[in-house]
Amino acid sequence: MRFRPPSGARTEPPSADDAAAWITGAVPDGWFTEPPQVVTDRDEIIIWGRVPAPELGADATDADRSAAQAGRIHQFREDTRDGRIKVALQVEHRYQRKVSWGVRCGDTQELFTHLSAPVMTRLRQSERLVLDTLVDAGVARSRSEALAWCVKLVGEHTEDWLTDLRDAMTKVEDLRRRGPNAA
Repeated sequence: MRFRPPSGARTEPPSADDAAAWITGAVPDGWFTEPPQVVTDRDEIIIWGRVPAPELGADATDADRSAAQAGRIHQFREDTRDGRIKVALQVEHRYQRKVSWGVRCGDTQELFTHLSAPVMTRLRQSERLVLDTLVDAGVARSRSEALAWCVKLVGEHTEDWLTDLRDAMTKVEDLRRRGPNAA
C-alpha cells in the first residue's frame, strides 16, 4: 500500500540543490552580464539577473542614472516576457515552486511579480503588542504587515549569521546524503 499524506498535509517539493546550475543553462545567452543569482525556498525560486547599465554622459546626474537604469529594466522586462514565461514554466515543473524574476542594473533593482505566502503563527500577548504598536504608529497597516516588517528588519541585521546557519544546514544535508542508506 502506498503512503499518502493526510488531507491538507504539506508535501515537500523536490530538492532544488541544482536549480542555480539548471537555470543558468536554461536562460538564453545574452540576457544577463553574469550568471543569474538564484534564491530558493520551499515555495518560490527567484531568478535575479544583471543587465548592463546604459551609457550616459559625464554630466548625468544621479537622478538621470536612476531613471536610465529603471528604463533599461523596464525594456528588459518587455523584451523578454515570452522567454521568461517559457523558462519559468520549465522551472516550475522541474522544482514544483513558483518562479519570480528580478533584474539589477547599476544601483537599481526591481523584483517582478513575486509570491506572497501566508504563514500561520501563534503569538503571545507581549508579541502581539509589538505588532499592534507598529500598526498604531503607522509603520504598518496590519499585524501581518508589521510581522513582515519585523522579519525583514531582523534579516537585514543578522544576514551574516543567517548565511552561516544556511551554510551549516547545507553541510548537514550533504553529510546525510553521503551517509549510509538505512533501509
